[in-house]
Amino acid sequence: MDFKTFVFYVLAVIMVFAGLRVITARNPVHAALFLVLSFFSAGGIWLLLAAEFLAVVLVMVYVGAVMVLFLFVVMMLDINLDRLRQGFWSYLPVGALIGVLLVVEMALVLGGRYFGLEAMPEPPAAQAGYSNTRELGRLLYTDYVYPFELASLLLLVAMIVAVTLTLRKRKGVRYLNPSEQISIKRGDRVELISMPAEKE
Repeated sequence: MDFKTFVFYVLAVIMVFAGLRVITARNPVHAALFLVLSFFSAGGIWLLLAAEFLAVVLVMVYVGAVMVLFLFVVMMLDINLDRLRQGFWSYLPVGALIGVLLVVEMALVLGGRYFGLEAMPEPPAAQAGYSNTRELGRLLYTDYVYPFELASLLLLVAMIVAVTLTLRKRKGVRYLNPSEQISIKRGDRVELISMPAEKE
């Protein structure tokens, strides 16, 4: 086993362990931190696959921005853990079935040659001056521009929902309503009074 394969297996074991801890950790903050660890491990695996841009984007965007947002939302919401755990075991059969299907799919993909299936051919060697970042950008902004824009809209909606969930309305707090301010007419605020001039 060469060093690259050894690093892949180490990162894969860490990522699987972190993924399991994401769904089994009792504390939501701990689960979010284990998700950060799994993102870092996935970024390392992408580096092994010579996809440097995807690895850097995964760490910068998901760990640096999305996970910080998750942590803020988790810490600001009053999550009742006891209520969340009610009926947890009722979902076990469906979760176990999906887990078994995922294991079977991964075994077929990774160990296809051992089951008599034809293995995927090795990708051709990269030519001189080839940049996977340039190729990814070309595909994103030509062939997949509409799915890319749809994904950005979904992220925008998710951000608005996160802000709305953390919004608290307090009683007795004075605030300004911009729509009422704009709809005010001059006659509602200014009253002209005609008074006779005083004589000495």
